Amino acid sequence: MNSEISVGQRRSFAEQCRRLVDTPIFNQVIIALISVNAVVVGLETSTWVLERFSGALHGINQLILGAFMVEAAIKMAAHGNRPWRYFANGWNCFDFSIIVLSLIPAAGPMATLARLVRVLRVLRLVSAFPELRLLVDTLLRSLPSMFHISLLMGIIFYIYGVAGYFLFHEIDPTHWRNLPIALLSLFRIVTFEDWTDIMYTAMESMPYSWIYFLSFVVMGAFVMINLFIGVVLNNLEEAKLRRLDELAMPPSQTEILRELRATQESLARLQKRLGDMGDEKGSES
Repeated sequence: MNSEISVGQRRSFAEQCRRLVDTPIFNQVIIALISVNAVVVGLETSTWVLERFSGALHGINQLILGAFMVEAAIKMAAHGNRPWRYFANGWNCFDFSIIVLSLIPAAGPMATLARLVRVLRVLRLVSAFPELRLLVDTLLRSLPSMFHISLLMGIIFYIYGVAGYFLFHEIDPTHWRNLPIALLSLFRIVTFEDWTDIMYTAMESMPYSWIYFLSFVVMGAFVMINLFIGVVLNNLEEAKLRRLDELAMPPSQTEILRELRATQESLARLQKRLGDMGDEKGSES
């Protein structure tokens, strides 16, 4: 009997934790704490602030870390007898790793690393906002396609780099003296960082060299960048459709059993209260 009560209590506690995690105010509090942490990290870059409020800033950091640990514990408890399911979510693993790294002491040789980890806490804003999570998931899903586009772009860079070396290394040795420098100059061109200076220097000795530069700008900047954007937008649209499908999916058997168990427990408590009220009325009469 006692074991049944303890199992019921654990289930009730897990259900309460689950409801707490699902409430909007829970996520809003976490977002507020992350924002406060970001402000504190920024204040720590000021020598004037550190000299006067270092103790207060340290205390706030410790409170925020404690709040994050409580958050992780509540989310684990929400899974009941299977707290390891907390780690089935990649974003939970990300949050937990930041919490673990935050336990590095902020003194001694690890002090710099500890400060850097405090900055990483700001990244938790990504996991706190579903829209940001969707964007990150989209970028991760776009990596395979981006790899092939990057490979094509690398081939184009190599061809233009070798051609640029043979064409301009005597005219402009500063930008074309060897292949690595030529590739670096091409990267400068594709980012539009004063690339016309390189072109005009080459045109002083080779008037038709503008064909080389304009063709590379069209191929390297306009075409390739648009390909990157197209891949990301396509994966973003697919991610949105997947999210809509997940929201439209019927509840799983586990979710149905969970709700049924909670309903049974609620009915049992209600029946017990009604029985107690009947006993009280009988004793009064």
